[in-house]
Amino acid sequence: MSEATTAFATTTLSGYELLADPQFNKGTAFSETEREAFDLHGLLPPNVATLDEQVSRRLQALRGFETDLERYAFLRELQDTNETLFYALLVENLEELLPIVYTPTVGAGCEHFSRLFRKPRGLFLSIPHKDRIDRIFAQQRFDRVEAIVVTDGERILGLGDQGAGGMGIPIGKLALYTGCGGLHPATTLPILLDVGTDNPDCLADPLYIGWRHERVRGQEYDDFVETFVSAVVKRWPHVLLQWEDFAKNNATRLLERYRDRLCTFNDDVQGTAAVATGTLLAAINVTGVPLTDQRVAVLGAGSAGCGIAGLIRAAMRDAGLPESEAAARFFMVDRDGLLVEGMTGLASFQLPFVQKKQAIEGWKLNHPDKIGLLDVVRNARPTVLIGVSGQAGAFSEPVVRAMAECNNRPVIFPLSNPTSREEATPADIEAWTEGRALIGVGSPFPPISRDGSRFKVDQTNNSYIFPGMGLGALAVGASRVSDGMFMAAAKALASSSPARDNPKHNLLPPVSALREVAVTVALAVALQAHKEGLVTDVPTDQIEQRIRAKVWTPRYVPYRRV
Repeated sequence: MSEATTAFATTTLSGYELLADPQFNKGTAFSETEREAFDLHGLLPPNVATLDEQVSRRLQALRGFETDLERYAFLRELQDTNETLFYALLVENLEELLPIVYTPTVGAGCEHFSRLFRKPRGLFLSIPHKDRIDRIFAQQRFDRVEAIVVTDGERILGLGDQGAGGMGIPIGKLALYTGCGGLHPATTLPILLDVGTDNPDCLADPLYIGWRHERVRGQEYDDFVETFVSAVVKRWPHVLLQWEDFAKNNATRLLERYRDRLCTFNDDVQGTAAVATGTLLAAINVTGVPLTDQRVAVLGAGSAGCGIAGLIRAAMRDAGLPESEAAARFFMVDRDGLLVEGMTGLASFQLPFVQKKQAIEGWKLNHPDKIGLLDVVRNARPTVLIGVSGQAGAFSEPVVRAMAECNNRPVIFPLSNPTSREEATPADIEAWTEGRALIGVGSPFPPISRDGSRFKVDQTNNSYIFPGMGLGALAVGASRVSDGMFMAAAKALASSSPARDNPKHNLLPPVSALREVAVTVALAVALQAHKEGLVTDVPTDQIEQRIRAKVWTPRYVPYRRV
């Protein structure tokens, strides 16, 4: 079928084949003329519905389920049946449905993926079939692909190795690329690199749909990834490739290996960094503490935590703080405690954030052999506390109260996903800081009580960044994704903060405004890409027009048979 952005579209499909194609199925919304032309009479009930009526019907059915996992399965089935209806429903109800399509429910969706599997979506590329990747990619249905999200399923949210079940993450991310960023669904492709799994539950499950093999590592793993990337570049030279939920030992390593070969980024490392930095920049307008005076403690010194620290440090440098002073303002706490010089086994991306021994001389410690988070808060007196550890409850009451003791308005961001892995709940943080904390969480939580009224908690989630990043990069044909583009995204997000006008308002725009946020972010990153010479044939005065023209709105168009 032709591109469905004109007044009509054409297709050779008819009958059941047309109804079975989720990109072009309209269900009961096929007109009488279309039903006649495409042999649909008798296959559909006689009433011709509108898209709005279909949305209302599906929303009523969705709300009738008892659990979010049931709602997730219902929406996945709808997506695989009628994409236009699925996205119309999502776009019109973003705040209600985002927690179902994405975090936190997508975590349960990954855990139950083998049992929920109904219809194929995306590509499962397994090591036993590595020699067939070119042939798999060559299918005509993938000719329009512009954006790929790929995972190997090893570190799904805070849940760990989910094997083939990790496919739920690329599917969910790309749903937001369309729902929030406006990319046409036919241009998106979720991919699971199935290199096995070390999850004993998956391996023992007779219904597990993935390659039943222990996880492949080392050179064989690297060779498989290289085969994949080479095939992607050959098939789609201008594609945007997003790495998602790779383990610490691979995430940053693969990003550095491939970031100069194609337009690519790692959302856990760079997207998380941008949303955290943007939210912190927004918080500064409320706290009054300049960026150059911030001290940042991060629980979880993996690729995400160090990515956050790296972008905030770059923002400090932009604000005039010398490099050496900026580096000293970060306190990274991992499973072995605060990262201090002399520690062994540190990853290369952790080394820039190691504290010097003389900086901690004289600290009063609970356990001298391990400097824990509470020790860091009491001695370093950070202004900002960020959690990406996946450890539920790690921001204990003593830790949070210590933050409140040394700050009038402590900034506390427990960002781990899903909800069950958050370092602290907003309600507890609110109580332990007497309502003075500026809170950002990774997954949605119920409103808290503040000043006698209900206050929505900011969901400091990557969905504020990556849809706009992808939209901006693709709209202008950026050759690469740079660190400068993520800094531009963070600053654009901060510029959208409602708290700029009223410090009692939220740090971030509401989830319902994510499509507008995506356009704002897209414009900033596209302009930055142009400034850095990553865009060659789009004048700056045409960038916004290109971006807005790229945003697809889910609607039905008439079909003509060929």
